[in-house]
Amino acid sequence: MSRSPSPLDIAYGLLEEGRLIDAEQLLVRELGKAERGYGHGSPQWASAQCDLGNLLFSSGQVDRAVDCYRSACSYPPAGDREAYKDHLTYRLNLGTVLTMAGRLDQAEDELRRNVQERRDFYGREHPGYAYALEPLADVLLRRGDVGQARQIVEEAVGTFWRSGHERVATALALRAEIIVVSGGGEPAFADLEHLPDGIVEQIALTVMNRAGQDPSTGKAVLTSLVAALEERLGPDHQATLNALSQLANTGHDIGDEAGRVWAIEKVLASYDRQGRAEDALMATLGLAMAHEDAGDTAAALRTFENAWARADRIGRHELRAQVLRNWGLALSASGRTDEAERRLRDAVAEADRGHDHEMLGRSRIALGLFLQHEERLAEARQVVEAGLATLDVAHPDAITGHSHLGAIVQGRACGCGDVQGTIAEAFREFVITRLPADLLEDLDVTVEDGEFAIQVRLRRKPDPAEIEHMNRLIESANAEFRGRLTSRR
Repeated sequence: MSRSPSPLDIAYGLLEEGRLIDAEQLLVRELGKAERGYGHGSPQWASAQCDLGNLLFSSGQVDRAVDCYRSACSYPPAGDREAYKDHLTYRLNLGTVLTMAGRLDQAEDELRRNVQERRDFYGREHPGYAYALEPLADVLLRRGDVGQARQIVEEAVGTFWRSGHERVATALALRAEIIVVSGGGEPAFADLEHLPDGIVEQIALTVMNRAGQDPSTGKAVLTSLVAALEERLGPDHQATLNALSQLANTGHDIGDEAGRVWAIEKVLASYDRQGRAEDALMATLGLAMAHEDAGDTAAALRTFENAWARADRIGRHELRAQVLRNWGLALSASGRTDEAERRLRDAVAEADRGHDHEMLGRSRIALGLFLQHEERLAEARQVVEAGLATLDVAHPDAITGHSHLGAIVQGRACGCGDVQGTIAEAFREFVITRLPADLLEDLDVTVEDGEFAIQVRLRRKPDPAEIEHMNRLIESANAEFRGRLTSRR
């Protein structure tokens, strides 16, 4: 019999829908209920603090998550074994998130303390002890102490292995990274044939999740992983394909466009072998963009033509629109304006025939910007405004469209508008529409040195709950829009 979803389950569902504020408010209410029902510092209150910290960490609000985990750890329970187990988890979460925040001194202190507490509670041969060894090894690796990191991760691997615990997968992934950083030529992924498929897949997933922390190291680890997965699981296994896709992304991050093209071509060949038409189409679009970024315009345009043939065979309007939009943008960048306009107009028409409002908005924005750069400003304004009507204010294309619309209204065909100012205005709208209408006189949002600067003017004195709500909204808007300041269009 399935259980009812917990408040944390519901909150994560809201987060997946892009409703961060609603998710936070749900867990803040749960925290208040725990405090009123069981008392400040109770195990139930600590559990609610941890849930809120988990959500904040998942939404990129690392410093606020640290505060929640510190609160959860602040009242160690006495005489309750199960509550103390939870306390050890909260302290482990705190050390892990401090690591992610780059506060490595604090992280090491917390994790060494957690290792000692877990050793005393579980004993050295219990997997509950090894749970803290792995993140401690990670901190030491980040601090450059590769030798001690290897020693500690080997202890974690041994404990998990002897106990038959599935967590051995993440420890083996971390050990592989330490081996690569050590540079001694030792195989990073030896003896995978002795592991169940599920453990091998979890190793791959962990490596992929870690690849972005240091893209150069990530590329080396992923390259070794791909070779090992091809031998152990085969070139068409989804874990192999996922690792190749991550390798392509990492190659782009470090400017290795040739490596990116190679990885995508291998993925595409596999999808074609398996008859996975839609996946092959997406890979073809990725390959076209990789050729563009590598400066091979001719290869990019040939690949877009290939993508169009694939989309036409599939027959879905939104897929046709996506290909036509991207193809039109590439044609425009290469100076083939007549062809570009035809493709972009066809993209709008295809999206209009389908039911994907986001693709319709994106296609209209792309056409509108093309028309702006062609100095056809009246039509450009009409098309961009129509595109904005179907996109959420926080959507990257909406932000781009708003910034260009400002230039269009001012009669400018280029300059591409004030993107930072538009992001600041979207930030402002995000906050102000979620507060009581009579609370704010105004909210000024500007960007200074790559960060948002906020000035609040109030109509009336807020009560403490309103102040707390407003502060949470501003923090959430920071999490929502910070990445937009540095993202590439």
